Amino acid sequence: MPVYIGKRLLVAIPTLLIISVFVFSLQKLLPGDPILAMAGEERDPAVIEFLREKYHLNDPVPVQYVRWLGGIVQGDFGISLRTNQPVLELILQKLPVTIQLAVMSMIIAFVIGIPTGILAAVKKNTALDYIANIFALSGLSIPNFWLGIMLILLISVNLGWLPASGYESIFVDPVRSLQTMIMPAFVLGTALAAQLMRHTRSAMVGVMSADYIRTARAKGLSPREVVLSHSFRNALLPVVTLSALLFGELLAGAVLTEQIFTIPGFGKLIVDAVFNRDYAVVQGVVLCTAVGFILMNLIADVLYVLLNPRLRATL
Repeated sequence: MPVYIGKRLLVAIPTLLIISVFVFSLQKLLPGDPILAMAGEERDPAVIEFLREKYHLNDPVPVQYVRWLGGIVQGDFGISLRTNQPVLELILQKLPVTIQLAVMSMIIAFVIGIPTGILAAVKKNTALDYIANIFALSGLSIPNFWLGIMLILLISVNLGWLPASGYESIFVDPVRSLQTMIMPAFVLGTALAAQLMRHTRSAMVGVMSADYIRTARAKGLSPREVVLSHSFRNALLPVVTLSALLFGELLAGAVLTEQIFTIPGFGKLIVDAVFNRDYAVVQGVVLCTAVGFILMNLIADVLYVLLNPRLRATL
């Protein structure tokens, strides 16, 4: 297993290098000039030239990229052009917020989506199956921003059960933190649950028609054992892949949901950075998001091996 993980990490290194080139190059296409915005309304040429020299923007693009990449390797993501804070400091402030939201959303998605998918597969072509599919289509069709606004109106404004917006760190006040995060997590989790339900159902339907499942039934195993111990375990592989990708998307920041509930996570950070033309922050957030996706894919690959004995035998 360590050798396998090492090989996957070696593949990840050139992937990250390619991503870093794209991240650094594409930000040059952003409209506007952040230096002009920083220089103020008068835009004194001397001030503009000073700022360009300070942030090395007069250097050729390849030189800027090498300097930026060298700083990334040393943990220096640059300085925010708007707040004058280190980008890494900003990322470390926002990352726990997004991770908490992502974890809570995935828990809700697992609790709703996977049992519903199993039930729909076991009760294929029955009323329960049709109801589950209607739920999945609804979850995929209802926009997150609309569901978020409706929950705020019902739960917060009319009933007064939960705060409508804001955020409190789980390390400062766990109860308040859960109260502020449960609605946005439910908004995101129900959409993810719909996708998990459909993938779980499809995988389970395919597995339950296999010969070894019929053999397990012929041996007299209980329906519970057949479904959970044999069918579901072998249907997990596509579900694991989807879960890793969905979690990676959540780490990228749920922009609309974070804006609606005023959650200071990655989504709000990158939106503000784009509007303010804060290139260093945009680069840092996108690069960290790419690292998150690669790590989630690595975890999915490891889980593949743990869940599939045939893959373990080839290592």
